[in-house]
Amino acid sequence: MKLRYLISTSLMMLLMCSSVASAANLTVVRDVRLWTAPDHTRLVFDLNQKMTYKLFRLHKPERVVIDMEKTSLKADVKKLPLPDPVIQGLRHGKSKNGALRIVIDVKEKVQPRSFLLEPLHGKPYRLVVDLMRKEKTKSTALSARKGSNKRGVVIAVDAGHGGEDPGAIGPHRLKEKTVTLAVAKQLAAIINQQPGMQAVLIRKGDYFVPLRQRVYLARKVHADMMISIHADAVRKRSVQGASAYTLSERGATPSRAAKALAAKENAADQIGGVAAEQTHDPLVSRILDDMFRRDSLNSSQILAEKVLGRLKKVGPIKHSSPRRARFFVLGAMEIPSVLVELDYISNPNREKKLKSKKHQKQLAKALFNASVDFFRKMGRLQQAGNTHVQPSPTQGTSLTTVASVSDML
Repeated sequence: MKLRYLISTSLMMLLMCSSVASAANLTVVRDVRLWTAPDHTRLVFDLNQKMTYKLFRLHKPERVVIDMEKTSLKADVKKLPLPDPVIQGLRHGKSKNGALRIVIDVKEKVQPRSFLLEPLHGKPYRLVVDLMRKEKTKSTALSARKGSNKRGVVIAVDAGHGGEDPGAIGPHRLKEKTVTLAVAKQLAAIINQQPGMQAVLIRKGDYFVPLRQRVYLARKVHADMMISIHADAVRKRSVQGASAYTLSERGATPSRAAKALAAKENAADQIGGVAAEQTHDPLVSRILDDMFRRDSLNSSQILAEKVLGRLKKVGPIKHSSPRRARFFVLGAMEIPSVLVELDYISNPNREKKLKSKKHQKQLAKALFNASVDFFRKMGRLQQAGNTHVQPSPTQGTSLTTVASVSDML
């Protein structure tokens, strides 16, 4: 009896140890999020460790299936904002081989793209699944480009961060991506109210746009100017004020602070989630040697000066003159571009200001007036009262008459 008891106890202990070891090797999906962009929907699965998975499509009806080996689901998929323009619903269960199976019911044929991300900046292991839509129609912004002789000037308005990448987060949890989008939308609305001026929002909602794609979109609409909007953060909470940055020349040595800021902003792709094959852009690398490099940098410097001149009327300024650093998002060298840090979201008082819709509108008006100042300085826009927009060198020779643009906004 004693021997039988010892054997039984030993077997139980072995089973318990085996169960613990099995549980330790099990991958857990701790959370799942969904981001809807104009051309795709992104699903992000937070994992406690690396795992192996397979992704494939099924048809009639259209489905995308993900089999995750040795994985359990702890996340609540019912909280996802479904249906969205791409996904009708999401189901889960076990496949024949015991893997966790996620079935995504889609409304149309999509091109799935997936990749695993390593832990970074407080983010865990993540499985990113992008469901790419077919481009059926051109966007309103691009359609409006027809008849270039009547287009006036086009300003690309880039709201920094978005989706999986919140940017800096203030002491009261205000996210940089929220502020940048709010100000960008206000700025675009003001620009689009002016005849002969047009804004193109690089990001229209809370989703992530890779840095390379931001540059590509600005080029695609043949923007005459690009403003990339951000909010800074540092450990010292008393720091405040706006800054304006342009792209530094090759070989130029930016300040240590500017270099650190550029490194932080350039890490957006790693945080937001970009597959390795999406990060290389030969054109961006080559453009630094282009014949227009010097003229473009000078134009961007003038734009940055105009931005600071207007922003100082709205709030404090951190640096009274433009700084230079190698920001990837400013890589469209043929387009005068500036990266604007509206203020320090890490300062509780300035965070409160940045959250205010009234202050957001004031910032947008300042950026708009700076844009007008720049185009007047460059001879593209005449003084108010008899205002004309000069075409860029690549846009033909006719003039576009627009309504009077004043500083009353």
